[in-house]
Amino acid sequence: MRKSIDVQDLTVSYDGNEVLQHISFSIKSGQLIGIIGPNGAGKSTLIKGMLDLIHRDRGDVRIDGKKITKMRKQIAYVPQRSNIDWDFPILVRDTVLLGTYPRLGLFKRPTKTDKKWADECLDKVNMLDYRDRQIGELSGGQQQRVFLARALAQQANYFFLDEPFVGIDVTSENTIIAILKALRDEGKTVFVVHHDLTKVEQYFDQLLLINKKLMKYGDVKEVMQKELMSSAYNIDFNIIQSMGGEA
Repeated sequence: MRKSIDVQDLTVSYDGNEVLQHISFSIKSGQLIGIIGPNGAGKSTLIKGMLDLIHRDRGDVRIDGKKITKMRKQIAYVPQRSNIDWDFPILVRDTVLLGTYPRLGLFKRPTKTDKKWADECLDKVNMLDYRDRQIGELSGGQQQRVFLARALAQQANYFFLDEPFVGIDVTSENTIIAILKALRDEGKTVFVVHHDLTKVEQYFDQLLLINKKLMKYGDVKEVMQKELMSSAYNIDFNIIQSMGGEA
């Protein structure tokens, strides 16, 4: 039986204003899912609310029937690059090794086996040659690949990435999406907050379209309907497409 993620009545407020309103959906595992919607729609908030990283007004989130607190070791989260302190003095390999800590337990240091695994994860994202560099010395695309390697090091089953393709080079984007698709093919479940609508059919199996409320969840072609998209973005969908899909 395939595992599932169930979200029921997820509602989140900032300063008394509801950013997410009564979001409910159920997703079978083993899919690559894009979260789309206009600026300020609550896309990042949805991920943080699902993962219990911010306070929820109400709502329940279960993975295979279990609460998120019971599934932490199975979840890898990659935040937006803008939320990371890139001046923090840490080497690339040490950054990836952080991904092994949830499984190590308290007060245990990474072993030679863990370090070898970190190198394997860096190799997967084509960043092994940079393992002794400071993370702040890398380009945006390289940094994003390192943080994906850290997520891979966790050996998780559920991946949540918040706008991983923003401000990175084409090579890094192609590398990242290829790895995400490979994870999906291995039966992992991957959520990606995404803004470039021109690539959703190429990248994703399913879409979550939100604008504070859940507008639609389903196969890409079901969601990418002109009237539905125009309603969600509050703009004619033809204009969205002519702008290159940026939202």
